[in-house]
Amino acid sequence: MSGKIVQFISVSLDGYIEGTGHDIGWHRVDEELHRHFNEELAGMGGFLSGRRTHQLMADYWPTADSDPASTPATREFAGIWRSMPKTVYSTTLEHAGPDTTIVRRVDAGEVRALAAAADGDLTVGGAVLGAAFRELDLIDVYHVYVHPVLVGRGTRLFPPTDTTAELRLDRTRTFGNGVVLLRYDRVGAL
Repeated sequence: MSGKIVQFISVSLDGYIEGTGHDIGWHRVDEELHRHFNEELAGMGGFLSGRRTHQLMADYWPTADSDPASTPATREFAGIWRSMPKTVYSTTLEHAGPDTTIVRRVDAGEVRALAAAADGDLTVGGAVLGAAFRELDLIDVYHVYVHPVLVGRGTRLFPPTDTTAELRLDRTRTFGNGVVLLRYDRVGAL
């Protein structure tokens, strides 16, 4: 069923989605894991991201497949990213590029309407935006990728909030590089 909000998030074993200074260099994304991401994300109806995440993606993916050293999975995802409708949540961004809509604030009703109208589920990315969606109980499915590394400090996967959610483990998968997927559905989600 379409209309769900899905969060794909990589996390260290000690619970950080990025190290200090927004470092994500510890992510263990090899060809197997990248192909898995491509398979999952290709069927989405759109990407929702915060400004920093969107700019990081927009700086790399539009031309990533033109690099002769890029892997097959990288070339494939470049096409997925370019063709996907994108929404970036930002109060400061003025221009965001092709197939991208800028939204100034997260409104739960508007997000649910966007998801209902999308041609597939929507994926939310970015630490700040993910926390805002979590606070409003907008995330229906969590794809948590636990990387076999201890980061020590940085941005927590789940910052403190007064919002609770009951989750049901849907599936797990272990990748050859030691990353473990934990996929949870929010009980009572659409």
